[in-house]
Amino acid sequence: MNRTTFFAYVRRAPFGGRLTQSQIDGMNAILDEWDRRGLLDKRWLAYMLATSLHETGSRMQPIRELGGDKYLSKYDTGKLAKALGNTPQADGDGQKFAGRGLVQITGRSNYRKFGIEARPDEALKMPTAVSILFDGMLEGKFTGRRLYDFFNQKADDPENARRIVNGTDKSKLIAGYHKNFLDALEAATEAVPVPDAKPEDAQPDDVPAAQSKSLWTILVTLFPGLGGLAFLQNIDNVFALGAFGLVLLAVSVGAWLVFTGRVTINRGKAAA
Repeated sequence: MNRTTFFAYVRRAPFGGRLTQSQIDGMNAILDEWDRRGLLDKRWLAYMLATSLHETGSRMQPIRELGGDKYLSKYDTGKLAKALGNTPQADGDGQKFAGRGLVQITGRSNYRKFGIEARPDEALKMPTAVSILFDGMLEGKFTGRRLYDFFNQKADDPENARRIVNGTDKSKLIAGYHKNFLDALEAATEAVPVPDAKPEDAQPDDVPAAQSKSLWTILVTLFPGLGGLAFLQNIDNVFALGAFGLVLLAVSVGAWLVFTGRVTINRGKAAA
């Protein structure tokens, strides 16, 4: 696989024109494991990448489920806790076995299934997280459903493939990511490198958003008048950039109200 082509393509979609080094590192870890296992069906790889994108909020790094102790207490007692293999007592199992990984495994029984019940934070380490991703989706360890059930000689069903992890939650959205990754994988395996994949497009751009060449190019292309605002690229504080945007919006609305006659400015007589 030509990874330069792959990263150039995924930069555009599903990552929206911007890639960080940590995102590239995460995808490389998945691609390395794919090569190590000698797997062949690119649809499987595309769906694992799409699932990781969704489950990590686009970070492509193992994460811990967001939420404080109060939120995670829903896993600690009651029917949900029991279904997840947690103890019925309010003893902190909900927090201890909160979701972690490239795919959010939750509950004592799931951690036991992957051999890390005694070390739940192991799921936050990339080698373990990648292993869980592959074993869970290839062998049906998450829900009993496997990649082969939805992608085989007769089936090609990226929407229902969400059942491998979590019912049909966000199934259409993840199916869209799957198509993006599959397009990139197809392009990356062409015998001759595709002409629209430039080496610089495969590089990370860990810079302030306003300095991102790809972002600035898109904005100037859509709104040519922004060319005179190139100084915005020097703003490295997202809050300052947001404040400038609000001021610009307020001025624009005020000017529109005056020029359309919706607001008039009347001057009083000068004092004698």
